[in-house]
Amino acid sequence: MNYNEIRRKTRAVSVGDFIIGGTAPLSVQSMTNTDPHDYEATLAQIKALKAAGCDVVRVTVPDEEAADVLYRLKCADIGMPIVADIHFDYRLAVLSAERGADKIRINPGNIGDDGRVKAVTDACRAHGVPIRIGVNSGSLEKHILHKYGAPTAEALCESALYHMRLLEKFDFFDIVISIKASDVATMIAANRLLAARCDYPIHLGVTEAGSGDRGRIKSAIGVGALLADGIGDTLRISLTAYPVEEIAAARDILSALHIAGQSGLDVVSCPTCGRTRIDLIDLSERFRKAAKENCLEDLPVKVALMGCAVNGPGEAKEADIGICGGDGEALLIAHGEIVEKIPEDRIIERLIGELKKLKES
Repeated sequence: MNYNEIRRKTRAVSVGDFIIGGTAPLSVQSMTNTDPHDYEATLAQIKALKAAGCDVVRVTVPDEEAADVLYRLKCADIGMPIVADIHFDYRLAVLSAERGADKIRINPGNIGDDGRVKAVTDACRAHGVPIRIGVNSGSLEKHILHKYGAPTAEALCESALYHMRLLEKFDFFDIVISIKASDVATMIAANRLLAARCDYPIHLGVTEAGSGDRGRIKSAIGVGALLADGIGDTLRISLTAYPVEEIAAARDILSALHIAGQSGLDVVSCPTCGRTRIDLIDLSERFRKAAKENCLEDLPVKVALMGCAVNGPGEAKEADIGICGGDGEALLIAHGEIVEKIPEDRIIERLIGELKKLKES
C-alpha cells in the first residue's frame, strides 16, 4: 500500500533530525524500562532498540538526576531522537529541553497553571523542541470526566483538543498528539474524531495492551485499523515485555499493511486441511527461522507456502517465490513460472537459495 495516497494531511514536525508527519515515513517508537538514573543500562537498551529498528526512543525523567542522564545519552550520539517523558513537574520539562531532549512528552493539564505551561512552551521554542500531548484514558481531567461520565472517545478527543489549544494560546504549534486507551474500540473512535478536527501529526498506540499474543492482537487491531484509514504518523506498540519486542510487533503490523518504506519478507501460507500431504506447519516455522538466520527478513519479497493444488498455484503465481505442495514433494514456482519439482526435505534449502539470489540481484 502506498500510504501517502490515503494518508491524512498533517503538518510536519521536526524531532531532532527526524520528521514526524507530512510525507515522512511512519516512525516506530519505544520506551526504555531501565532505571532512568542508570546511564549504562539505559544506553545499552537504547542501542538494542536501535539495532532492532527503533526510530525514536522515550525515556522517563522523574528528577534532575535523570535529566543529567538524558544529557549524557545525547552526548553519546545514539543515532536517534530522545523524547523526555515528563509528569507533573514543569521544571523537569524545561530542564530536559535545555539538556538536549529532542521532544517533550507532557499532559499540559497536569503541569499546573498557565504560567507553568508558558514556561515549558518558551523553553521548547527557544531550543527547537516539539511537544507531544499525551492523553490517556486513565488520566482525564476532572471536568471532562464529569461531563461525559466515563473516558469515552468523545471525552478523550475533547481532552486532546483542550491541551492543544492551551499550547496554541502561547503561540506554540510544534505539536504531536496521542490519544491512548486500553479499550481498543475507544482508542480507534477517539483518534478518528481527533483526525477530523486538527492537522497535527498523530502518535498511535493502545496503552496497557498487555503481554504476549493478546497485547500484540489488541495493538494490531487498534493501530492497524487507523493506519488503514490513513491516520497515523508514528506509533508505539506498548507491551508488557522487553522493549525490543515492541519494535518487532510494530514492524510486523506495518509489513502486513504493505506500507511503503516498511516492507519486509511477506510470507503467505495456507492454514492446511485434509488435502495437505506435506508437513506445512513445521515447514513454515523452519522457513521463518532459516530466513532470520540468513538475514533475509528485511527482503521486500512475497513468499507463498501452499499445501495443495487447490489455491496453491494461484497464490504462488502472485508471489515472487513459492511452493505448491504435493505428496511428500512440492512445485517450486518463481514469478508465476514452475521452476522444478523438489522433495519435501529440500524445500527450505531451495527457497533460501532463491531468496539469496533475489537479494543479490
